[in-house]
Amino acid sequence: MFDTRVRRLLAPALDGVGARIADVGVPPLALTTIGWLAGIAACVAITSHSWVLALVLWLANRVLDGLDGPVARQRGATDLGGFLDIVADFSVYAGFVVAVAIAEPEARLACLALLTAYYISGTAFLALSALIERRGGRGGDGRSLRFVGGLAEGTETVVVYILICVLPRQAELIAWLFTVAVAITAVQRVVLGVHILCQVPPHPATGPRAVPARQESQ
Repeated sequence: MFDTRVRRLLAPALDGVGARIADVGVPPLALTTIGWLAGIAACVAITSHSWVLALVLWLANRVLDGLDGPVARQRGATDLGGFLDIVADFSVYAGFVVAVAIAEPEARLACLALLTAYYISGTAFLALSALIERRGGRGGDGRSLRFVGGLAEGTETVVVYILICVLPRQAELIAWLFTVAVAITAVQRVVLGVHILCQVPPHPATGPRAVPARQESQ
């Protein structure tokens, strides 16, 4: 819900730092990898109830995720980098929830519901993004994938995970509330997808090929 505004607010700082990192020759894939490792380490820390360490590692993951894009644009963005970035993000998002379920047994049902909502929302997001591109959709924000907005996006996820680290005893309640938000987002994306795919005609390059008329022999 707040991603566009937050990206605009942080873009100048991230672009500036990203340009300096690119100047010293650090490849964006290195930032993606280090960020992913920090995220996985945060998940491990959660399972041992090291909530402060988990919070620090989670924030490090988010900062590095915010920097790999600007560095990639400076050095030349690639489809491989965009692909690995989204895989890294989704694996950490899910791993965090699994780790909370391990650390806080009373929150397991809420975490299961949250993972289910994630799965549906993520499927709708990825499918719609691919189909819009296939139909020659315009716009986007410069990232590798066309991001489809909703009530619960990246900014909300960052805030919710911070709250869980700060208030682990309230993890069950927080997870249930966020499940509702993610489920609403899934519905928003499905409704948007139905609307767009019913209204936007297929791109000429991907539409059905015209069948040439058969010539009769003379």
